[in-house]
Amino acid sequence: MYFLTTAIDYTNGAPHIGHAYEKVLADVIARYRRLRGEEVYFLTGVDQHGQKVQQTAEKEGIHPATFAKKKTKLFLNLWKKLGVHYDGWAETTDDRHKACVQAILSDLKERGDLYKKAYQGHYSVRQEQFLTDRDRNEAGEFGAEWGEVVEIEEENWYFRLSAHAAWLKDYVSSHPDFVIPGFRRNELLGALANSADLDLCISRPKERLRWGIEFPFDPDFVTYVWFDALINYISFAGYLAADNAGLPDFAGIWNTGRPVHVIGKDILVPAHGVYWPSMLHAIGFPDERLPQILVHGWWNMKGEKMSKSLGNVVDPDELADKFGVDALRYYLVRDIVTGKDADFDLDRLVMLYNQELANELGNLCNRALNMTARYSAGVVTTGAATNADDHALRDSLKAVLGEYRAALDAFDVAEALKAINRHVTVCNAYAERNKPWELAKDPAHKPRLDSVLAHLVESLAHCAVLLSPVLPDPAQRIAAQLRMDNLLDLKLDDLQWGLVPDGHETGKPKPVFPKIVTEEA
Repeated sequence: MYFLTTAIDYTNGAPHIGHAYEKVLADVIARYRRLRGEEVYFLTGVDQHGQKVQQTAEKEGIHPATFAKKKTKLFLNLWKKLGVHYDGWAETTDDRHKACVQAILSDLKERGDLYKKAYQGHYSVRQEQFLTDRDRNEAGEFGAEWGEVVEIEEENWYFRLSAHAAWLKDYVSSHPDFVIPGFRRNELLGALANSADLDLCISRPKERLRWGIEFPFDPDFVTYVWFDALINYISFAGYLAADNAGLPDFAGIWNTGRPVHVIGKDILVPAHGVYWPSMLHAIGFPDERLPQILVHGWWNMKGEKMSKSLGNVVDPDELADKFGVDALRYYLVRDIVTGKDADFDLDRLVMLYNQELANELGNLCNRALNMTARYSAGVVTTGAATNADDHALRDSLKAVLGEYRAALDAFDVAEALKAINRHVTVCNAYAERNKPWELAKDPAHKPRLDSVLAHLVESLAHCAVLLSPVLPDPAQRIAAQLRMDNLLDLKLDDLQWGLVPDGHETGKPKPVFPKIVTEEA
């Protein structure tokens, strides 16, 4: 079982382009792993607790549960629109999640990993965490990234994070594939080297915050939102769940493969790189059962992080309506290298879609099917004598299959798409050299014409399968025009030359990638 999760989205705000990128990236990975022949369980969801949710709900004069439900609907609707197909949905207000969190709290207390103490210091309302002097900037101040910072004196429950610090440093150092890509792991190693091995405050007193999961052994406190939220990765995978809870079998999901968490770079340190592995270690997870963390970068605007204050936030819902879901999905994983940042550019979105899909792949689809219909009554004839040009095209496809697999095994969707594009370019150049429209004028050239058309149709079938993890709907439309209804049931290892049998009858082409025409054009 390939268990894939994304960071759950905080319901204090609306979904933005970063959320959309993360979910589309995870959806592509899940679809690719299925194409590899693996059974996949893809989990995503929303984080509904916390002080910011409570405060915003109070300002709107509604209950936090009502506010969270309203915001959750925005995420659900967007994922449906973008074709993000998940197997499990996490909502942290779910009673099954609450029961899991409380059971873990009780277990940690029994193990001696929790203790209670009074604390006086600074607290970031925006980040919902206590601050220390190491969080100050060079001027000795708490920077703007912390938002409102207040002084608090209160008693709370603490997780003995420091008790697991030595183990964590050793684990991250000795497991180079724990965080991918590698340079993100180096960032975590740097943070661990400079850490003060402090313990983690994991509660908030109800007199200050009521919107959270209550401590089972101290009902005057609720659970810190980050401690609560991280547990979703196992609670909704069935950890400690009752047999009739309607959740998956945890051992079947977690213990049969290496779980992969897809997260943004901003929550690697400390949440997913420090808190989460330490929590798993504390409750008894062995090293070999810890997940991988796939860290993606940000979509920026002209080198700056998108933010409401700068007025440069991109709404993925509006983009999908304006340019189409296919164009948005394609751009989100085509113009960024997984792990690194990229600048969001609407001109490039239009250019990449029009050039690589409408012009190149769309042209191949139109040529292969239109000329087969016009010159061969839609019937593909294979087995005709081939020449060096045909063999070169086949060699191109074989090379691209290997490059595509290697790229997606390494989570590099952009490089996988470039590989497909390279073969499409080879196919279109092949058509230009062999000129089937000229061959059709002389009956003596019919065997050569049949061979050229068969090679174009065969390549189109392969490209549809390879494209399917990124653009499942267009891939299905190509399969339908090929009249190969079961084409997308094939697995990656099935992609050998000869998918299209001799005598197969294709359909007529219709535009799969209608060109985007902007107002400027």
